[in-house]
Amino acid sequence: MTVFSRLELDYLGGQKLGRLATVGADGAPLVTPVGFRYNPESDSIDIGGHGMLGSKKWRDVVAERRVAFIVDDVLPPWRPRGVEIRGQAEQITGPGTAFGPGYDEALIRIKPDRIRSFGLEADRPRGQSRSRRAAELPGGPE
Repeated sequence: MTVFSRLELDYLGGQKLGRLATVGADGAPLVTPVGFRYNPESDSIDIGGHGMLGSKKWRDVVAERRVAFIVDDVLPPWRPRGVEIRGQAEQITGPGTAFGPGYDEALIRIKPDRIRSFGLEADRPRGQSRSRRAAELPGGPE
């Protein structure tokens, strides 16, 4: 069972770029555009790329595992939609982790603690969103 709704998975599956927010050892925030994919085996978001092992985002996850990740866009004339994920990040390395040829065999995996989605349902009034914390997610803490 997944922590994501079918609408969220459909939306994420149709997108290629998101933004990862991390916090460094000095407390400074960083927001970085990243490639991502949903990993159904771990029910997580995997973030990979070129130069991952030498990146600031990689070092930031060592200092602070809490991260935020958002994928969003706007449909005409003005219909914002997206999925925001807050959770714990872990660093994964080794064969099979590369996103493709030329990519590092390393990724950042985000396990959701909180998911907020907005604008995914055409009949939902603008401004309304759906938000769940870990305790409300299937399989979350009791």
